[in-house]
Amino acid sequence: MLAGLPAATRTVDVDGISTSLIEAGNGPPLLLLHGGIECGGPMWAPVITGLARHHQVVVPDFPGLGQSAPVPHLDVDAFGRWLTAIAEHTSLERPTVVAHSLVGSLAARLATRGSPAIGRLIVYAAPGVGPYRMPLRLRYVAIRFAVRPTPRNAERFDRFALLDLDATRQRDPDWFDAFETYTRSRARYPDVKKTMSRLIATETKPIPDAELDRIDIPTILLWGRHDRMVPLSIGEAAASRHGWPLHVLECAGHAPHVEQPDAFVDTLTAIMSPV
Repeated sequence: MLAGLPAATRTVDVDGISTSLIEAGNGPPLLLLHGGIECGGPMWAPVITGLARHHQVVVPDFPGLGQSAPVPHLDVDAFGRWLTAIAEHTSLERPTVVAHSLVGSLAARLATRGSPAIGRLIVYAAPGVGPYRMPLRLRYVAIRFAVRPTPRNAERFDRFALLDLDATRQRDPDWFDAFETYTRSRARYPDVKKTMSRLIATETKPIPDAELDRIDIPTILLWGRHDRMVPLSIGEAAASRHGWPLHVLECAGHAPHVEQPDAFVDTLTAIMSPV
């Protein structure tokens, strides 16, 4: 999944947790946090080269996913300690944090308490920023994949998550095959299953508006126009309630960084450019 990227990988001890990191580029600091995906940080591979042209990019595997070890108690406090230690290990000074999906919800919860590890927060397709009810189709495909992570069940899930699975696969067939194979392999590990279940149970719950209003760092929303997993309407309502800018990526579902990587890089670069 990382073949040919101008990036280095290493494993470090972060707050007592063995954590896998991808690092690339130089410039203003950018920390990419994947969502609830078994493969972890390599899911960001399609956009790392583009973002690393102008930024120091750090991509960790979230505890319990990818190659990172799990934590005994996965909560906001443990996440905050881990994130702060990541910033210290990689010399990131108040980076822009882009947090996707379920981990986006967790990052927003942390931001309500304040964190020295977040200078600016880009909340990306996160269910926790508003009232959310998991679509029945998502429950069906997610449970099937969790029970039996076969190629057929992986395709069922991907067809719901992505706007156009076939077009996404055709963009880079070798990478997409590696992505699916690695994701299926990690999905068989008990610690990964436990972490995924924990994230789904906690980070689909809404964060009270009174708490979100306490966030005192610049906060921006990013969404795919055709997200069936976490509908755009949730982002639109949150933007209206809290006065957060909302950027919408066209021709994409839940993972525009995989579906439309060039548009994603252009949008994120514009968001982070000095005014």
